[in-house]
Amino acid sequence: MAIMFKNDSLRIERLELGPWGTNAYIVTCMESRDSLLVDAPGGADTIMSRLSGTNLKYIALTHNHFDHTGALVELRSRMKAPLAAHSADSPALPIQPDIVLKDGDVLKTGKINIEVLHTPGHTPGSLCFKTGKHLISGDTIFPGGPGKTGSPGALEQIIRSIREKIMVLPDDTMIYPGHGEGTTLEKEKKAFLLFSSRPHDPGLCGDVLWLSSQA
Repeated sequence: MAIMFKNDSLRIERLELGPWGTNAYIVTCMESRDSLLVDAPGGADTIMSRLSGTNLKYIALTHNHFDHTGALVELRSRMKAPLAAHSADSPALPIQPDIVLKDGDVLKTGKINIEVLHTPGHTPGSLCFKTGKHLISGDTIFPGGPGKTGSPGALEQIIRSIREKIMVLPDDTMIYPGHGEGTTLEKEKKAFLLFSSRPHDPGLCGDVLWLSSQA
């Protein structure tokens, strides 16, 4: 458990859960005590304990991979909060979403507005969630590179998502990824620009790093 940010109006907490060390995030409006859970990797009891004292409004998914949904069925049955996800990822989910999200949607959590960004590439329905200068990025972007891709076309798609949806945000945006530690957009912009200026193998995909993946 780690508090990524806290002030009088907003708290963002990270929980590293499940066998793959996947991050779940709890976003809480400090005035209303309404909360949003992003991803459900495992440890349903731990998540419920950390949600204690809040009113869970939504369970939102960054994407449908099993390392992000291991506790989903149990949490959904015990918490009763609506599940929100993108339609492109819904067929592979263990339960279907109550709310179908699309780019530009806003999830209101008390007085906190959380904007939905559709960022396909890692999966067709990958989403990021932004409030103010805080971005929960799932497996779209990590410190040092994009999320893993299964084909050159998917890499092109995730890079386009990152360029059009994330790199346009303010430099001081904090990025909270689906695994590991966070980063700042300013740091990632510098590495991304260097990556974009270099030639690359047309077959490039998989685990790509901005500073070391080149032709």
